[in-house]
Amino acid sequence: MNGVRHQKWWGWGEEGIAFNHRDKPKLAPFVLDRVGIDLHAPGTPPPALSDIAVPASRLGGDLAAVLRGAVGDGHVVVEDEDRLVHTYGKGLADLVRVRAGDLPRVPDVVVYPADEDQVRAVVDAVVAADAVLIPFGGGSNISGSLTPPAAEERTIVSLDLGRMNRVLEVDEAAGLARVQAGVLGPDMEDQLGARGWTMGHQPDSFRHSTLGGWIATRSSGMQSDKYGDIADITRGLRAVLPGKVVVLRPLPSTSSGPSVREMILGSEGRLGVITEAWVNVHRVPENREIIAYLFPSWAAGMAAMQEIASSDATPSVTRVSDANETQFSLSTQKKSKGIKGKVSKALFAVLERRGWDLGNACLSYIGYEGGKDLVRRNRALVGKIVKKHGGISLGTGPGALYDQKKFDTPYIRDFLLDVGGVADVSETAAPWSRLMDVHSGTVRAAQAAFDEIGVKGFIMCHLSHSYHSGACLYFTFAFPPGTTDADAQLEKYWTVKNAVQQSFMDNAATISHHHGVGTDHAPWLADDISEAGTDVMVALLRGVDPGRNLNPGTILPPSREW
Repeated sequence: MNGVRHQKWWGWGEEGIAFNHRDKPKLAPFVLDRVGIDLHAPGTPPPALSDIAVPASRLGGDLAAVLRGAVGDGHVVVEDEDRLVHTYGKGLADLVRVRAGDLPRVPDVVVYPADEDQVRAVVDAVVAADAVLIPFGGGSNISGSLTPPAAEERTIVSLDLGRMNRVLEVDEAAGLARVQAGVLGPDMEDQLGARGWTMGHQPDSFRHSTLGGWIATRSSGMQSDKYGDIADITRGLRAVLPGKVVVLRPLPSTSSGPSVREMILGSEGRLGVITEAWVNVHRVPENREIIAYLFPSWAAGMAAMQEIASSDATPSVTRVSDANETQFSLSTQKKSKGIKGKVSKALFAVLERRGWDLGNACLSYIGYEGGKDLVRRNRALVGKIVKKHGGISLGTGPGALYDQKKFDTPYIRDFLLDVGGVADVSETAAPWSRLMDVHSGTVRAAQAAFDEIGVKGFIMCHLSHSYHSGACLYFTFAFPPGTTDADAQLEKYWTVKNAVQQSFMDNAATISHHHGVGTDHAPWLADDISEAGTDVMVALLRGVDPGRNLNPGTILPPSREW
């Protein structure tokens, strides 16, 4: 595929990498108890590509010739597998549908430009032909932003930026780097690291997502407490529109009217194709460590996170799991041997004697970066706050393990699909004063949805990012749909997913903190930003793209599309 690495068409990540539960003796009993799925039962592997009927390409000869003239014959691809890879993202609904061969509309062609001039030529050709263009980065989107509208009759072009994958320059005095939008996270960090720099942005999808995708969906990373979200990191950019290029210089701050930079951030391809960006970069820190802590309750952990956010401490990661997620995390551990296992048992025995209910305990990870003095100072400040709220330190061992495995979690979803389980995520943000209500309300809403569809479900949560005024809560839910029929599975899934999203609205939270809007979250847009705010959004998108040629169907609710 043009030398561009893609994820497997039927699931997350790379071929040959999969989740394995057999070295985790507590996991199968935990899953059987919480959702009634037997992990030891024979599963149903994904189908072979040859079993999937991919609709024929509708690419006409005239547009094909123009595209080939723009990027070269070898970079205009109509093969089935390439088009299939570019049909869906990696949301739960995406995976269920692609495994079932449910392909109402597939891109007619995948085009791989090498530079901005080629992007401009492709965009102009697509608009001139009244076709549809969908930008594609790493394909990791989980909110429906990549899926072509089922009823779209026009030719659909998927524009894959994977060849545009270089760090172009570093302004060392300013701490800025100019980077092409198609670069994957690891490749960008390798190039920056070779010069002694880092951007510090590490979302869960880091290995399989791109800079342009992060900008287009307003991504956050695990270390955003220190480095900021992608909206903070992105200082300037270039975006191709029909017949023109938006050029935003990397200024530290500006008062140039409503921010065009902010308009393009989160625009999901509807305001043009992002080709490159100027981003904040930092010298690779002298020290980096993650410490694990344990709190006696969710309330204690949340209170500690709030106090850390308002203190003088400057950690790079602040994360705490609720009791359900903590129990799940403990169940995924490999069997402890020798002195390590004895120490763990002794610690838990001591906590029980102190009156802890270990079923309510909450695991936390807090990260520190910088010089030795700064790390030491931050650890001391955080340590006092943790102690004040009844928490204890578990040391660097669990934190190091978390740091090593933090990008592997999405593989569990594929494994659960194979054995008859449905699992997905929803995340939100709210002020500190509302977070406990958001958590309890969402857990209740999910449980009511499980009861409505007659399944034994499970929902867990963690706080993933902290801010001055609030934080992000990240929920994961799972249940056995009790059927292998894709439509029936998705009907039950949407009952739960919609209940979770509606709970966010009912509790004054947002529809998404960092996964974007896409089609999955669009129905709640007016609840989030108001009807008047939606009017502004409609006017903006209509004004920039009156022909609806740029990724139509995303962001706006179906009732507001034109």
